[in-house]
Amino acid sequence: MEISYHGHSVVKVETNGKTIIFDPFITGNGLTDLKANQLKVDVILLTHGHNDHVGDTVELAKKNNALVIAPFELAAYLGWQGVNVHPMHIGGAHTFEFGTVKLTQAFHGSSYEEEGQKIVYTGMPAGILLSNEGKTIFHAGDTALFSDMKMIGERNSIDIAFLPIGDNFTMGPDDAIDAAKWLQAKRVVPIHFNTFPVIEQDPRAFVDRLPEGIGKVLEVGESIKL
Repeated sequence: MEISYHGHSVVKVETNGKTIIFDPFITGNGLTDLKANQLKVDVILLTHGHNDHVGDTVELAKKNNALVIAPFELAAYLGWQGVNVHPMHIGGAHTFEFGTVKLTQAFHGSSYEEEGQKIVYTGMPAGILLSNEGKTIFHAGDTALFSDMKMIGERNSIDIAFLPIGDNFTMGPDDAIDAAKWLQAKRVVPIHFNTFPVIEQDPRAFVDRLPEGIGKVLEVGESIKL
């Protein structure tokens, strides 16, 4: 299993011949190395409905005939646009040919902004556990710190956790340190930082505060194998 980071909260996973991407915010993402019109994906996993996470989902899904997995209301919204969707919800798990997906809670919002100052409600936000090849990835999505992260860590052997550190909209570094401790992940990678001025952070300073060998800053385009 090969996992790569592509700016903001974009994480790509290649496993068993399938390419899976989390929260493909590409167009308008000044930190990404990806180009939406060149990207080939089989599965898109969405944590919530904000524009900087849904991103290029519709274009990518239609171009690649990709399956989009998302919380129910967001999946319904995207399905109305002709996208192949599989709706899920908090606490639910489903096994697909590429692995098992389970949605966890996240404390955030979830809505999509349309033209004309219109906000479409897209259900509850989520974190995502993806398990395959005997490994488990946790993408926390956008979230505040919450105590049930302890339970998530106790009930799952997490090999790598992607945690937001940007503050303002999500956890900041201090809270993400506690999240890493509670999740008991073998490896922790910071995400959701430096895309906009209000979420500027030093990811290396965050990693340096984690127990030795746990933290890893992935540069844009850099990959890691599990």
